[in-house]
Amino acid sequence: MTMAIRIHETGGPEKLIYEPVEIGAPGPGQALVRQTAVGFNFIDIYHRKGIYPMPMPATLGTEGAGVIEALGKGVKGLKVGDRVAYAGGPPGAYAQARIIAADLLVPLPKAIDDKSAAAMMLKGMTAEYLLRRTYKVKKGDTILVHSAAGGVGLILCQWAKHLGATVIGTVSTDEKAAEAKKHGCKYPIVVPREDFQKRVMEITKGKGVPVVYDGVGKDTFDQSMACLAPFGIMALFGQSSGVVPPINPAILAKACTYLTRPTLFIYNSNREALLKSANALFSVVKSGAVKIRVNHTYPLAETARAHEDVAARKTTGSVVLIA
Repeated sequence: MTMAIRIHETGGPEKLIYEPVEIGAPGPGQALVRQTAVGFNFIDIYHRKGIYPMPMPATLGTEGAGVIEALGKGVKGLKVGDRVAYAGGPPGAYAQARIIAADLLVPLPKAIDDKSAAAMMLKGMTAEYLLRRTYKVKKGDTILVHSAAGGVGLILCQWAKHLGATVIGTVSTDEKAAEAKKHGCKYPIVVPREDFQKRVMEITKGKGVPVVYDGVGKDTFDQSMACLAPFGIMALFGQSSGVVPPINPAILAKACTYLTRPTLFIYNSNREALLKSANALFSVVKSGAVKIRVNHTYPLAETARAHEDVAARKTTGSVVLIA
């Protein structure tokens, strides 16, 4: 038995129940991981609300770090006692221990602590594919990052600056503007006080940006599209404000722009891609170019409070649940 946070029906944070569950032993190709830290991500809210339906009862969470306690048959390259982290696969991270496919686990370098690992695997590898694969950010680029003081946003800002780009970022408060600026965002824009489309065009002298990294969705989509330079890429990787309504593809013709809805699970759909992505992330973190900010920790039993605080925009950086 282990303690876990589960939902028996979708709804608000009050639906998150801390209760014992039976997990059994790992089967072929699986590992039993005793978790020390669990990452919080917006997809957890989508699962809780039922935006992405799951069979009930369901244990939420897609990211964690811990120690391997047992291995099933056929697992290679890992051993009992290894420190590991993961992001992706079926939900189930909101637990003190879990069974997970071993090929989803990434060995952790000594320089990466468990809380940082739990906070950065999904967000950091998301930043990796966005900056290095969805659009290859290069020196001299000026880019737009929404929610620049959020978990993914702070990593995007730092990494993009490291690559030689100038970052414009949207935030919701002056405090978050200061946080984003401290982490590589040269031009933080506080919305709705400022019109971010107007500011982007002022900063770029009317040229627009080659890429917009938008995890907000409905509230920013139209203006984000208007911020793109000819042949620019709109990378809609999330929808924290809600689902974008159906669009007419003809809107792309105005500047021959591109729209993509990328996901980490497709970009890292095989172990080779996963390890490359994780190692690129570990490298940039160990170099000091990207610092992982775990600004908020909550005991696993108080996960509902974490959901409430994130929804109320009381948090910056990464949120970690301590298992």
